[in-house]
Amino acid sequence: MAEVKDPMKSGEAAPEEIEASASGSESVPAGEGSAGKEKPKRPPMTPKKKKKLIRWGIIGGVTLVVVIALSKLLGGGAQAEAEVVEDTVVYNSITSTVQGSGITKAKESKTITLTTSGTVQEVFVTEGQQVTAGTPLFVIDSETARTAVEKARKDVDGFQKQLNAMQKDIAGLNLTPPFAGKLKDIVKLNVGEDISKGTKVATLVDDRTMKLQQYYSYAYEGDIRVGQAADVSIPALMGNVTGTVSAVHMVDRISPEGARLFEVEFSIKNPGTLTGDMVASAVLTAGGESVYPYEAGKLEYNRIIDLKTTVNGTIVSTGLLDYLDVTPGKVLVQIDGENSENELFSLEQSLTDAQKTLKTAQENLDNCSAVAPIDGTVMGLALTGGEEVAANTTVISIADTTTILIDATVDERNIGYVKAGMSVDLDQWGTPFMGMVQSVSLNSKVENGVAAYPMVVSVDNLDGSLMSGSNVTYTLVASQNDNCLTLPIQSVKNAQFVDGSSGYVVFIKASKAPENAAELAVPVDGIPEGYYPVPVEIGISDNYNVEIKSGVEEGTVVFTTTQMENSYGW
Repeated sequence: MAEVKDPMKSGEAAPEEIEASASGSESVPAGEGSAGKEKPKRPPMTPKKKKKLIRWGIIGGVTLVVVIALSKLLGGGAQAEAEVVEDTVVYNSITSTVQGSGITKAKESKTITLTTSGTVQEVFVTEGQQVTAGTPLFVIDSETARTAVEKARKDVDGFQKQLNAMQKDIAGLNLTPPFAGKLKDIVKLNVGEDISKGTKVATLVDDRTMKLQQYYSYAYEGDIRVGQAADVSIPALMGNVTGTVSAVHMVDRISPEGARLFEVEFSIKNPGTLTGDMVASAVLTAGGESVYPYEAGKLEYNRIIDLKTTVNGTIVSTGLLDYLDVTPGKVLVQIDGENSENELFSLEQSLTDAQKTLKTAQENLDNCSAVAPIDGTVMGLALTGGEEVAANTTVISIADTTTILIDATVDERNIGYVKAGMSVDLDQWGTPFMGMVQSVSLNSKVENGVAAYPMVVSVDNLDGSLMSGSNVTYTLVASQNDNCLTLPIQSVKNAQFVDGSSGYVVFIKASKAPENAAELAVPVDGIPEGYYPVPVEIGISDNYNVEIKSGVEEGTVVFTTTQMENSYGW
């Protein structure tokens, strides 16, 4: 800081002396006249000396002003004081709004991309044209696409056949008889031993019904019919059973004696005493007389099959016994076929992949003669008649711009008030539009410690005036209260209470702690004496004020903040 010299101490002329000298008058210092001595007069000033004295006076005055100002700015002699700012709880109106910006997009859009190459035959639309679903778009000739579909379809058919066979085999993990019957010629199996696919473990015979084949002379042609009863003689039983003609075959068998014979089949219900290879003869009645077969035959089982394993694996259990009567569904052998199950799973995956490949190939082939997938506007077209189109080229895009969507967000303060159907004011570079909240997600995204909830705004755009892909600003009145208690946002503090909970408080001005004063676990910094914390419930808020729903009454004086002021008053 520049030093200011006192003219009285430095011997230089004081301001009043400078003024007198400048006028040319004489000056007698005080006290000289009382001593009776006359001080010699100063010689007259020259113009040069007068100018010098005036210049020094101006410099001294300016310096003094600068020194005073700097002393104020630097606190020279000024004491900074804290001034408490208070506010009063009053009734007011408050409106909470949600504002932001977003990019517009069509409600629905589709693109067609070819994954194979081809030659453009015809193009039926132009960019900007309005189309409806099903409108022909273009025709592309692609041999590659046709070949891909054929190959994919063969792969699907092949895997499906393998899977069907494998599923049938897997059913054999629990080997069961396909029909009721009796077991014969069983194979001794041991639990824990391995068994191979296709191993015969038993023979199953259907002995509930027996069959008999007989030959008769053509002399009885026409006298024997299906359903006709017969008396079947069983020598081993020394008795007869009833049989029924099940089939007549007009074959031509010649006996050693030269007789012509035809075949007749009989079905005989087993009373429980018949078995295979029993000798039997069936006698019919025709024209009132008995008709005998050329020779006796042997009883056969109605059905007979070999039971075989259909998978490789380890025997878990077995219930095979010779001559055991069984019924369908009874588990005869149980096999652990882990490898077969893994193979089945692998085949299922292969089939699924092949089906996806076929679907993609078919879609691409269909796209070679594409139609519009939706109603809308042709937004992009990359086709010219006669040109070759490379694989993986997006050839056309269609968007339905009759409805425009904007992705927006709502902060955690207002999310509870925003509902679907609310009106939204939109602005696109000065042009206003009216939208509506279509949906609000309850899954928030946290950025910089603030939770934001996704919101979708929809706008009717039948005239196409709102372009997709452009920036718009939006404003939404989330909530409004025209008569509520309010305080400045700064007056409401976050606090931790002694019971471990947290909430909002205001510090009310009082001579002593009120009855509803809260006990804080952590003091709030910057609160002066004479103010006490009282819990409050808050509601909506705007950029400046917050609604006080409960805790304090109208007219209550609360602490807001402190601001520093020095002794100069500024």
